[in-house]
Amino acid sequence: MFFDGFLLRAGLAGIGVALAAGPLGCFVVWRRMAYFSDATAHASILGVAMALAFDVPIFAGALLIALGAAFAVSALSDRGASSDTILGVVAHSALAFGLVAVSLLPTVRIDLMGYLFGDILAVTRTDVALVWGGAVLVLALLAWRWSALLLATLSPDLARASGVSPDREQLVLTVTLAIVVACGIKVVGALLVGALLLIPVSTMRPFCRTPERLGALAAGLGGLGSAVGLWSSYVLDVPAGPSIVCVLSLGFLASRVVVLVRP
Repeated sequence: MFFDGFLLRAGLAGIGVALAAGPLGCFVVWRRMAYFSDATAHASILGVAMALAFDVPIFAGALLIALGAAFAVSALSDRGASSDTILGVVAHSALAFGLVAVSLLPTVRIDLMGYLFGDILAVTRTDVALVWGGAVLVLALLAWRWSALLLATLSPDLARASGVSPDREQLVLTVTLAIVVACGIKVVGALLVGALLLIPVSTMRPFCRTPERLGALAAGLGGLGSAVGLWSSYVLDVPAGPSIVCVLSLGFLASRVVVLVRP
């Protein structure tokens, strides 16, 4: 039945990632960081390979490489290079090197599809604890810096005049994004984790008048989509990670229809 142990763990993991991704996704959308989040997520595959090579936890390897990629993109962009170009190079290069590195590990045999598209049904109690620990940390950071992040997002010049450093707030977003990517890689995979950041926020955006309401509703929708997607995958015997994204995508389409027909 649905509340079997592995399904309950999967549901808890999906909801945990969604709760953190919802509020963070607001800033990803407002700052137009969608490609930045994808580049960070793709780089996490290299972190998986490094973790397997040095026999350290997958979460730690994915987090370190995601942070490194995010900082590298920020540093290179600040030096005048085109941000779109740098993002593309980092995203594709890190993903390719990660896939090649995994194939060169002679004593390791893993299912790459699980890291690319998620393997939420295989999460352990330790994975659930890491996901919820990361989610609590992300939510705490966002709650602490929420007003400053909003100000830096709306107007960097006004933020500086008010004593808020836009660079520091960008650092907060970079760290929280890397944590969400590391948490989400086991749930929906490196190629789909960006969907949890973007789709719930984009779905609820037309119906919210305040940033706080948008963050809360995006988190709730992401959690609901994770639960429904997991149930659908169980019933239809299809991959869980893509099913979650499909459910969220259908919700987005429904919201567009509502926006078009409402007076």
